[in-house]
Amino acid sequence: MMGKKIRDLEYRRQELQERSAVERRQMVAHFEPWVKPLSWADKGIDTFNFLRGNPVLWSTAFAALAHYKPKLASKVLAVGWGVMKLLKGAKNII
Repeated sequence: MMGKKIRDLEYRRQELQERSAVERRQMVAHFEPWVKPLSWADKGIDTFNFLRGNPVLWSTAFAALAHYKPKLASKVLAVGWGVMKLLKGAKNII
């Protein structure tokens, strides 16, 4: 009796392992086109977090831009200010 139960459980385990292997392969095939875009998004998030953690770096870059290209710097500042307001508004909604 007990031997039959163990064999049934081993058979069931083997079935489930085979089924999960098939499902894993299907999932990999389904998400493979997303690997490259998601890696770029991950790099973008890492860059954003790096810049957010080093304000001296981006403020120095903006100061250099303002010194050499003041018109472009004013446009960048206006766009940046608008993005910040947009993000704060979105954060309040969420």
